[in-house]
Amino acid sequence: MAVNSGLQTATKHNTLFGALVNLWLKVNLLPTKTRHEETALSYVGPLEAFTTAWRKSFTYGGKATRSEYWWFYLLNLIVTFVVMMIGSFLMGGASPAYVGHIYFLIVAYFIAQIFPSLSIVFRRLRDIGKEWTWIFISLVPFIGGIWFIILMCQPSGRCETNKASDG
Repeated sequence: MAVNSGLQTATKHNTLFGALVNLWLKVNLLPTKTRHEETALSYVGPLEAFTTAWRKSFTYGGKATRSEYWWFYLLNLIVTFVVMMIGSFLMGGASPAYVGHIYFLIVAYFIAQIFPSLSIVFRRLRDIGKEWTWIFISLVPFIGGIWFIILMCQPSGRCETNKASDG
């Protein structure tokens, strides 16, 4: 009888443990998020944004959050400045034979950074619900650049489109 009651107690604990695990899985893995929680979860740190943009250089589908976009541009600006400073320092004291190599490396970085920049702009536009053609708004004289910056500052999903162009 003692063995049987011990087995029943163990079964009760296993059932209770199973129920608690199932409850934890429901709460943590399948949450219903409020708008505030989605915003808090969409934060991306600076290095993660920079590396993600480079990894997704040729990925024009999907979305990029506001923090991912602005962190990438800030770090890209800093890296560009550092590359230019190192290049100018090295070119100032380098022999003429190495100046061409240093210049090539600087130009290679500037050309390479075009791809993640375009990709993150396309993904950011998709995140705010705009078509990729809105990238050309910056070509409008005087107001286009300001309008583009305002677009990039919009919160995610602010201007939802009716199309399912997430792919």
